[in-house]
Formats: sequence, C-alpha cells, structure tokens
Amino acid sequence: MVIQTRLTYADFEAFITLPENRERRFELIDGEIIEKMPTLEHGIITINIASEIKVYLKQNPIGRVATEVRHKLPDDDAHAYLPDISVMLDLTRPVIREGAAPYMPDFAIEVKSPDDSLKALREKARYYLAHGCKLIWLVIPEHQLVEVYTLEAETIVTLGQTLDGGDLLPSFTLAVDAIFDL
Repeated sequence: MVIQTRLTYADFEAFITLPENRERRFELIDGEIIEKMPTLEHGIITINIASEIKVYLKQNPIGRVATEVRHKLPDDDAHAYLPDISVMLDLTRPVIREGAAPYMPDFAIEVKSPDDSLKALREKARYYLAHGCKLIWLVIPEHQLVEVYTLEAETIVTLGQTLDGGDLLPSFTLAVDAIFDL
C-alpha cells in the first residue's frame, strides 16, 4: 500500500514514529512510504530461514542475523529498506539500538507477501547489490522457489534443491523444502 509520495528520510522518520504507526512496518522506496503486510505464512518461512542461519552463526561466530532491521545509507535520502532477514558479517560494527543501520547487510533475504510485486522485490534485490549487499534470496512462497542474486549471477533454486551461503557463509546449506515446511 502506498501511503504518500516523494518524502525525505526525515519525513519518513516523523511518519513512522507517529503513535498510530509504531506497531506497523514501513519502507521508504524512491521517496514513497510502503507498508509491509506480512502474513502467517510469511512469518513461518522467515523464522524457518533465520533460525537455521542463527544456528550456523552460533557454530561459526562470523556475523549476526536479525529480522526486520531498517537499513538506510547515509547518502541516500530516498530509501530505507527493511529486509525480512539481514545477515551482517562485520562484528566490529556496533549493534544499532535506535534508528536505521547506516549500511546494507552482507546478505539479505526477502520473503514475498501476497501484496508484494515480484518486480518491486527484484528492484529491491538490485538496489541491495548495487549498494554493498553480496547475496540476496527472494523467497517466492506461491511457487515454492528462491531467486538467488549475486553480483555474478541470478539463479533459481526449487524444491528438491539446496541453497548455500556461498563465500559469505562457508558450508552453510539449507534445503528449499525446509523453507516451506509449514
């Protein structure tokens, strides 16, 4: 749902801190406020993936995983993204306690909700890549597949196949079937 057009990040922050918006999730995309509307299916898929990454990072303490972290680059006043899952591999960066992380995650995962357009999700993936993210998974529940984006390639991984963490999460694997275990 588009709320208003062509806002600055300062306008966006004022909007999201209004009492009626505190429990809602919004992104700023090209100066437009977009509300995220996750479903139960979306939440289950997100936790299926995030919990596996968390287990991996507990055994291989090379980074942090989080859900619903706002990322806003300091020099971009028109975008503030909220990936469903963010993996940050620079442990020297402080944990942000207020406001947006001033960088893109190293690995971002977006789970498509029924009201998301594939075109918009793919544009988001390309934005992430252009601004420092190295791996993106777009999870498409209605087709039970994952689109994988890196600077080198775009691939599709389906049921019966396995995703991997590439160079970012060495030896991390996740069966696509496990993502859609509802």
